Amino acid sequence: MAIQRKESRKKLMAFTPVYELLHKTLLGYVGDLTPQGVMVIGEKPVEVGRHLTLGIEFPERLVEVHAERVTISARTAWCRQDDSPQYFNIGFEFIDISPENARIIEALLERYQFRTVTNISDLKS
Repeated sequence: MAIQRKESRKKLMAFTPVYELLHKTLLGYVGDLTPQGVMVIGEKPVEVGRHLTLGIEFPERLVEVHAERVTISARTAWCRQDDSPQYFNIGFEFIDISPENARIIEALLERYQFRTVTNISDLKS
């Protein structure tokens, strides 16, 4: 039985790189983000089950939380080839997220997520 996601995924409007900090390598860029994990679009696959430390760089300093990056432990939950065969979609589950990192991710989501327009009057606000 598949485990259902508790939070809906949020697509970010910003160009947000994700690094594997131990080896200082670029894994790719944020495809979507939740407080529990991140999907990264990258050029190389990552082994499922692998534990690593991610560095998610922000496009600009988040004044609300005085941060330019979040450093967080994660586990590769899944990895599959993208519709574009030169890329891979890699799902990471955050491990033991601290209250501070949770606050930073919430601020990042609030600032950069795509907004759904349900009414033409929403465009005017």
